[in-house]
Amino acid sequence: MKTTDLTYELAYKELTAIALEIETESVSVDILAEKVKRASELIEFCQTKLRATETEVNKIIKQMENPAG
Repeated sequence: MKTTDLTYELAYKELTAIALEIETESVSVDILAEKVKRASELIEFCQTKLRATETEVNKIIKQMENPAG
């Protein structure tokens, strides 16, 4: 899945699946590095999404506290 098609929910779901595979040792050593790299990308995506959402929510709250006019 391309990152442009990714939502937070899909990224979190994929990240959870990767974590479970690693925890249960069901990941082949041959693809472990690939899974860890993908997990890293998903974590970065989720953190960016959360920061952007937090910024937007804070902006909305400020507008509600100080309505123009």
